[in-house]
Parts: sequence; structure tokens; C-alpha cells
Amino acid sequence: MGRIVTTLDIQNLAASGASKKLDAFVDTGVSYLTLPSAWKEQFGSFSTEEVVELQTATQQVVEGTVCGPVTIKVEGFRSVYNEVLFADMEPNGGEYEPLLGYIVLEQCGAAVDMIGHRLIPVKYMDLKSCLTRHSRRRF
Repeated sequence: MGRIVTTLDIQNLAASGASKKLDAFVDTGVSYLTLPSAWKEQFGSFSTEEVVELQTATQQVVEGTVCGPVTIKVEGFRSVYNEVLFADMEPNGGEYEPLLGYIVLEQCGAAVDMIGHRLIPVKYMDLKSCLTRHSRRRF
């Protein structure tokens, strides 16, 4: 199976100049943009930080820290405001591999093209359930 790696720009909105450009592995089994805990200090202080429990692919429960707000710019897509998750990671070949999860992908309008191993733009954002439930209402 192919891998999709994309370039991101992340900026902490609470700390002027605290930003980082990096490559991240697209992983739709992950919810947040997940960075190694070892990088957290590079972003300065965040407005909010909350420890959360996470379940790994091996069913292990671990802790991570959700911090924000940040802007996240996935190359070729619109910038979004969200949070970033810092979790303990092991470097692979001396390098950390940040993970880009489905929440940010949905927000910025990116879909995974499994055949072309790339991100592609979503033509329309979803509003279907709202229109179905409230079809008699005017927007």
C-alpha cells in the first residue's frame, strides 16, 4: 500500500512567531494532527492544554496533550483553525513521523485518493444532514 506524505505549516496563535513547517504522514485512522511530545516546547505556550487518553492500533491506552488554538495549512488546501495533539513517539530511523488525521483533512477540504496516493480537493463540503432534517426551513 502506498504512503501519502504532505507538507504542513503550523502556527501557535498564542505565541507570536511559534511556527513550524514539516512533512506529515496522512493517516485516516488518527483523529488529530499528532506531533511528537519532544517538539512541544518549540511552539511556546498555548492558550489551552488538556491531557487526553488515546487508544492505539494495538488497543493500548496512552496519554497525550491537546493544545491550541493553532492554524494548520495543508499544502494546496485552505488554512484551518484547530488543535494539535502531542504524544510520545519513537523516532523512525532517527526521524519523527507526524501524523495528519481525519479531522484536519475534513476541515480543509482534502480527500484521500487511494489509487493516486495523494490528497485531492473535495468539490463540496457536507451540509446534507442539515438539509434533510430541515428541508422545510429556508436558509
